[in-house]
Amino acid sequence: MIRKILALLLAVLLLPSFAAGEVVVTSFYPIWLLALNLADGVEGLEVRNLAAPDTGCLHDYQLQTADMKVLAEADLFLVNGAGMESYLGMVYDAFPELPVAEASQGIPLLAGTDALSIGESGAEEEEEEVNAHIWLSAANAARMAENMTAAMAERFPAAAETIRRNGAELSARLEALDLELRDGLSNLSSRDIVTFHEAFPYFAAAYDLHVAAVVKREPGETLTPAQLARLTEVIRALGNPPLFVEPQYEDLSARALAAETGAPVYTLDPVVTGPEADVPLDYYETVMRQNMATLREALGAQ
Repeated sequence: MIRKILALLLAVLLLPSFAAGEVVVTSFYPIWLLALNLADGVEGLEVRNLAAPDTGCLHDYQLQTADMKVLAEADLFLVNGAGMESYLGMVYDAFPELPVAEASQGIPLLAGTDALSIGESGAEEEEEEVNAHIWLSAANAARMAENMTAAMAERFPAAAETIRRNGAELSARLEALDLELRDGLSNLSSRDIVTFHEAFPYFAAAYDLHVAAVVKREPGETLTPAQLARLTEVIRALGNPPLFVEPQYEDLSARALAAETGAPVYTLDPVVTGPEADVPLDYYETVMRQNMATLREALGAQ
């Protein structure tokens, strides 16, 4: 580990330097979206995103030399926390003076699920590890924004007033969105869903949905015959609830399952990818409202 860190740092030193200035670095897309809102109108403060906007979740993300270069220029590193950034130990070792703020601080974490959970090995699991996808509850996203606001205001006191004002406005928008989602999803004919990634338990818990099954597999990997048979049995017993895939992953398994059961397939976006340039500050809210509309269509709003 130490040799790897030293090699990365040496490579960093050999790369050209960025222009001087105050830099906030975020770990991945949803944290970046929140930070862009908080830094809006703050002169001289740049927000850089570590992982590319098409990376998705960071479950297996490995730091690259270019990432170390970005972190070497950072004045503050904002992360999701809750285990999402498995590489944080390397960051602490390589940059012991770099302030790191976890947006998940104080947010209750989901440690497991009662849903049928089928993993890559084909085994059914009764519990999953702590789920890090906290931002998919709008109320959680508001708390994340509050945590990030506090960290940024402390780190950049000259801009603290603007950052706090932005933070208050963002939190208010997200709290309003939470109420909108609760109301919009309150009158569904069915509340059972099957997902093909473990991203939506916080969303389901917040908006009273039931995740009947979670299919966990590597991108592009199809279901084994045993997995397909087991899920077919579960889905038919539930009356063929809709299957929800994500735009970041191949949906071959869902299509195979739909062909077996007749269950419809819809797309829910966990907001882990998106545009890189000219990003609307309300992009998170737009995607979450699209998810609500999809669910109302799929589950039959009354």
